[in-house]
Amino acid sequence: MSDDDAMRGRGTGPDEAPGADVRPGAGEIRSADAGRGADVIRGADAARDADAVRGTASGTAPVPLSVLDLVTVGSGRTATQALGTSVALARLAERRGYHRHWVAEHHSMPGVASSSPAVILAHLAAHTSRIRLGSGGVMLPNHAPLVIAEQFGTLEAMAPGRIDLGLGRAPGTDGATAAALRRTDRLSEGADEFPEQLAELVRFLDDDFPDGHPYARIHAVPGPVQGPKGRPPVWLLGSSGFSARLAGMLGLPFAFAHHFSARNTVPALELYRDSFRPSAVLDAPYTLIGVSALAADDEREARRQVLTGALSMVRLRTGRPGLIPTPEEAEAYEFSAVERDFVDGWLANVVHGTPDAVRDGLDGLQKRTGADELMITANAHGAEARLRSYELIADAYDLPAVAPQA
Repeated sequence: MSDDDAMRGRGTGPDEAPGADVRPGAGEIRSADAGRGADVIRGADAARDADAVRGTASGTAPVPLSVLDLVTVGSGRTATQALGTSVALARLAERRGYHRHWVAEHHSMPGVASSSPAVILAHLAAHTSRIRLGSGGVMLPNHAPLVIAEQFGTLEAMAPGRIDLGLGRAPGTDGATAAALRRTDRLSEGADEFPEQLAELVRFLDDDFPDGHPYARIHAVPGPVQGPKGRPPVWLLGSSGFSARLAGMLGLPFAFAHHFSARNTVPALELYRDSFRPSAVLDAPYTLIGVSALAADDEREARRQVLTGALSMVRLRTGRPGLIPTPEEAEAYEFSAVERDFVDGWLANVVHGTPDAVRDGLDGLQKRTGADELMITANAHGAEARLRSYELIADAYDLPAVAPQA
């Protein structure tokens, strides 16, 4: 693939689900597979999940505000520093009334340190006491469902009632890395196997394989076999119509990656709502969208900061992934005409500027999409700019400062 092809979107980014097409017929789900998944979801003792799914808006925000943390590593920084920033961000989010803090699975990307969501979430749980923590998401085809049930059962035991399990079907990386992760050259991540993997995972979480099933005597521990039946609510994540339709058919909450698939957001949410069938988890659709947003004290500084993320995406899309560049490096970079066109299009979907401008942009996006929750990711080089942005957005919405629990 040429650089021009990549910049024009003819390649698939590492986070994008295969077939990012949200037309009604796209990514068709076999009724038998979806039916098996629906039986499991509807049969689960999951009524408790509804309150865990739905957030409550704070301050003047139209919907709950949350945090998507990519644990980015900037040029001149280390993964240790990036993980320290993640802790600081989770504590800030908890203190300022953000509803949840998610981390996302990525692999073989120098500028991202979140290859092991469960490990990071355990660390964040030890440094927080109230905020919901979760995966945005775990890429299920990379793992055996039993392993994920055990990992998130462990997290639930560590932080009862605070864990979310968001699941995606894309690899979170390139094909070669995905093959190395799965120890196979055959990458199965489409309609045929994901619903079955999901159903298997939910049965492990609920410890309810039927008698006679090969896994009936296998227990995910920590889990229900050891006592209380609380477990993390399951979310489906996506950037395409496949996961939107599946989430709707199963009555699960749905999170859409608006931050890198903005043109598909409204069609995917509409497809989810049109496909929705009430379940034991939810009696009505619930949608969350990931939004790239950064606030600074003045517009020029906000532009300097978001340009670092745009240059990082240029390099990623053209096969040159690296650490997140500094603002100075981004300003000095000589973009080609095709790269400039990509950057302009990319930044058009990044809400950035002064706190008031960001608030207005987020409000407008929520009205256009009807999203029930906004999950903000601040893609910038340094910790200071990212932390400052979340603080300024909280101030813009009059989010109350919450004292940490002892």
